[in-house]
Amino acid sequence: MSKDEKSQKKISTAIGLDIGGTGIKGGIVDLKKGKLVGDRFRIDTPRPSTPQAVAEVVRQIVAELSLREEAPAPDAPVGITFPAIIHEGVALSAANVDKSWIDTDVDTLFTDALGRPVQVMNDADAAGLAEVRYGAGEGVKGSVLVITLGTGIGSALIHDGILVPNCELGHLEIDGYDAESRASAAARERDGLSWEDYAVRLQRYFSHVEFLFSPRLFVVGGGISKRSQDFLPQLSLRTPIKPAALKNNAGIVGGALQAAIHFGLRK
Repeated sequence: MSKDEKSQKKISTAIGLDIGGTGIKGGIVDLKKGKLVGDRFRIDTPRPSTPQAVAEVVRQIVAELSLREEAPAPDAPVGITFPAIIHEGVALSAANVDKSWIDTDVDTLFTDALGRPVQVMNDADAAGLAEVRYGAGEGVKGSVLVITLGTGIGSALIHDGILVPNCELGHLEIDGYDAESRASAAARERDGLSWEDYAVRLQRYFSHVEFLFSPRLFVVGGGISKRSQDFLPQLSLRTPIKPAALKNNAGIVGGALQAAIHFGLRK
């Protein structure tokens, strides 16, 4: 195998990790197809989920993935998603993880733990980037808004394939309420809403976001997207709206992709 062929092999895959409040999962991503190569590897999020405890789990996951035949080079960058506002590698919030993460330099923490280049990003941003590159938003020009409905409402804004990071559209104030307190999947369960009643709340939310951004496409993610047929057809919007395609792998895929883009390995 020539040197150029070896170099090409190195950048065809990347490791991505998705940190959540209950679990930390990782995988090797085929950057051309946007799919995992082999199985995911998951470890429960430690309790308490302090920076050092999470960093040790991240190290364990990357170590396991790096032993696989399909793994990229040992010094290849790793993409990691985190449930927080991330600004220049620093966490400015902490959703479903220990509050000691606030103001932590997450990028430096994981870079030191792994001894290799790391790119950290918001988890919803990662899912959005993956959906636009490989999923429901593939090939769509202009602005695409990926909205994840879960414990809260996550959001990602991508324009012509370029991510605009940290758009916290779940915290828009609508009718005097924080939007996610009324329209998240958790709010539906808390209030015992039927799909019809839940669709009324989603209609109010998506109509407002549509007015503010006039996107070309909405993509709806989160676990509830598996039941998209129960509520998406009830929404009346000018903008097309689709369920996410990559489901639970979107964060891993988007994290790996962003790392490759950041370090100049992929366009």
